[in-house]
Amino acid sequence: MTQKKSATGSAASNEYVTLTDHTTGENYDFPLMPGSTGPKVIDVRSLYGQTGHFTYDPGYTSTGACESQITYIDGEEGVLMHRGYRIEELAEQSDFMEVCYLLLNGELPNKAEKEDFESTITNHTMVHEQLSYFFRGFRRDAHPMAIMVAVVGALSAFYHDSLDVNDERQRMITSHRLIAKVPTIAAMAYKFSVGQPFVYPRNDLTYAENFLHMMFAVPAEEYKVDPVLAKAMDRILILHADHEQNASTSTVRLAGSTGANPFASISAGISSLWGPAHGGANEAVLAMLDQIGSVDKISEFVEKAKDPDDEFRLMGFGHRVYKNYDPRAKVMQQSCHEVLDALGIRDEPLLKLAMELERLALEDDYFVSKKLFPNVDFYSGIILKAMNFPTSMFTVLFAVARTVGWISQWKEMIEDPTAKLGRPRQLYTGPTERPFVPVSKR
Repeated sequence: MTQKKSATGSAASNEYVTLTDHTTGENYDFPLMPGSTGPKVIDVRSLYGQTGHFTYDPGYTSTGACESQITYIDGEEGVLMHRGYRIEELAEQSDFMEVCYLLLNGELPNKAEKEDFESTITNHTMVHEQLSYFFRGFRRDAHPMAIMVAVVGALSAFYHDSLDVNDERQRMITSHRLIAKVPTIAAMAYKFSVGQPFVYPRNDLTYAENFLHMMFAVPAEEYKVDPVLAKAMDRILILHADHEQNASTSTVRLAGSTGANPFASISAGISSLWGPAHGGANEAVLAMLDQIGSVDKISEFVEKAKDPDDEFRLMGFGHRVYKNYDPRAKVMQQSCHEVLDALGIRDEPLLKLAMELERLALEDDYFVSKKLFPNVDFYSGIILKAMNFPTSMFTVLFAVARTVGWISQWKEMIEDPTAKLGRPRQLYTGPTERPFVPVSKR
């Protein structure tokens, strides 16, 4: 494959690569498409029409499935940006509602826009009262993610007035409803699992405060939200709000490409997130730390992780995209210290174990050479455990945060005139055509 450019070398429409079929000697030209930043992509939409061949890319690791203006990741440099703003700046200087507005609308809101957006979300946090009866159909020991998949999908049975995906106003109303109601549903799922009454949302609290209140308040006594915990919760939501074309986001886009309503599309995303390789990593980190047990055993387990014949793996290290330190992990580490200090558990054994494990791994040539740096899941599980969230709720919290990213990506896809029904192709390796044999002769 060779690259050719126009005489000036600047016109994107004249920059292309040439694919040579060495069987026939034919050459085929494919345009190069530049983004605003990051690598260019080869436009292979005409590949099958020109050559009669498909590409083969399991896991889509080298395939750009869409054009997007929402999130940019530079895995080599450890950069994550939403609409051009670095995640570190957003986590430090912004709040989740502002980030939601940014993801949905493309720009940070001014004061009036922010107040109006916050008011809109606040006034959508209640769910239809009949929805509470739906929970009674689940067993008490049902996993909260199972409940989330079902209840979020069922919202389409309650809000018929905003299901037309071709209506811009209805798309925005549904976006607001999902951002507002998913935390309420998540808290209801938790309350149901522990046998406590549902706690209604309160309009005088911020988004993060309201979620913590719905999670941990009980009617018998007043619950005061700790501002440090509310800030940490807000940061956790920001850090997980969107992450480009990951498995769950791609699932939302694929489901949405069929014209499925947004509630069904987001439910599909929640199902995808449920997998331990995607949304359950922070829970796996805690399980790993429990398995290691104490600081003096870390070296032993580090060696086990380096042994290709040993099944043990260091959870919370490395990332499919990042080949540098996950920028979200640095912010999460800071929040972890703040939360443990506020709760008076600065000597938390798991934190000491995690910090020593991180230190040893980052000093080990094996992990450094393979660029296995701590990711956002490494510390988030410790924070959530300290805040009394059960491990079964960790992935639910991920879904609460990621809802705005999913709905922003869905909305962008619906509004893209070039978007098509998702239909991956395959390399068929099954039997070729053969005659049917009646059962009496088999």
